[in-house]
Amino acid sequence: MSDYLWFEGIPFPIIKYEKEIIEKSCDKFVFRDEDIVILAYPKSGTNWMKEIVCLIQNKGDPSWIQSVPIWDRSPSIESQRGYQLLINKEGPRLISSHLPFHFFPKSFFSSKAKIIYVIRNPRDVLVSGYFFWRKTKYVKIPESLTTYFEWFIKGNVAYGSWFEHTRAWLSMRKRDNFLLLSYEDIKKDTKSTIKKICDFLGKKLEPNELDMVLKYSSFQAMKENKMSNFSLTTKYGAPNGLDLLRKGITGDWKNHFTVAQAEAFDKVFQEKMAGFPPGLFPWE
Repeated sequence: MSDYLWFEGIPFPIIKYEKEIIEKSCDKFVFRDEDIVILAYPKSGTNWMKEIVCLIQNKGDPSWIQSVPIWDRSPSIESQRGYQLLINKEGPRLISSHLPFHFFPKSFFSSKAKIIYVIRNPRDVLVSGYFFWRKTKYVKIPESLTTYFEWFIKGNVAYGSWFEHTRAWLSMRKRDNFLLLSYEDIKKDTKSTIKKICDFLGKKLEPNELDMVLKYSSFQAMKENKMSNFSLTTKYGAPNGLDLLRKGITGDWKNHFTVAQAEAFDKVFQEKMAGFPPGLFPWE
């Protein structure tokens, strides 16, 4: 069994993914104007955003999020199951993806479909990814955080380099159908973020509905919801069970990086993310 499924130089998880499907999603998938896409580099808050959007669509009523697994509510365009579900679904679709910019379906760029792109401090992404992936059989397992740190810096992790992924997608940030959010800002003021998402999607929530969205998308509510916490994941993919929601905090990297790692990461970040306006990354 190979460590990853390699597709045009980018490593993908080996379970639930196939080259043919990734290829099809890039070339053949057709977007509809009313589609909504939740996009992020893995471990940046994708599932949290899915939960929020699902609740907004249902005006805070939790019955949908408590009865249908999160991966079926917002299927991943590049996974086998997700692709099939999406091409067979009628009407507006809630789609999720971790795809790098240059693999994203071309049809999106001539549609009015909307993307919500979530970024998160890559240091936290690294730590979160380390604790998540090593419980699975989806990817090459790092024996230590030091090893994973090296892989992450080089982009030898699922979905490739965080820096390249983020740089490329941020080129879209001025477009009307693209909403850029950060995990840190959502955490700091979830209510305002929900309002911002509603504006972007053209949805209106009553104050009590907004409170319901807040309540049911909270870390605790998601942790307890078996449709959202990945506890339904098969034993094949995660023999010891999978804990999607570990801490749900910002700045956890400080508990794990050595001083030397923090300095090395800063250097790489400054080099790779040069040229973006100050204030774009709320964690800097």
